[in-house]
Amino acid sequence: MEVILKEDVNKLGHRGDVVKVADGYGRNYLLPGKLAIEATLANRAVIEQMKGSAIRKSIKEKASAEELAKTLSLVELTFERKTGDNDHLFGSVTSGDIAHELEKQGFTVDRRKIALEDPLKSLGEYLVPVKLHREVTCHVKVTIVGDAVEEVEAVTAS
Repeated sequence: MEVILKEDVNKLGHRGDVVKVADGYGRNYLLPGKLAIEATLANRAVIEQMKGSAIRKSIKEKASAEELAKTLSLVELTFERKTGDNDHLFGSVTSGDIAHELEKQGFTVDRRKIALEDPLKSLGEYLVPVKLHREVTCHVKVTIVGDAVEEVEAVTAS
């Protein structure tokens, strides 16, 4: 099945691209999610108009993403988690946690744009990449600290 992408889709293509996908993927994910339209002759004519508007929209999105990247690069997030032996966390810090904390600070960032390969599972400082636009990526400083309650209990028990 050939479809025309209406939005950027990871590992598939960018807005306006005509791509060949499996029938089920197209019918069950791309079309209902309004991420693509079928590549018929009528839609191919419409796509030329869409490409022009997509270019203008992309330029605006890139400008706003660059502006947001400047402010996000100054943001530092701190998470307090329970720790076990060797500073290993009980649980982890995920992209959802980071997105929620950014939202508390007034930044609206979709968790899927936070390019965290694996959840963070140990104490320390990390630079987490945030892909705001296909050409704009910034890094947010994330610090994970152990909760101080257990440290105080360990000192009083000695």
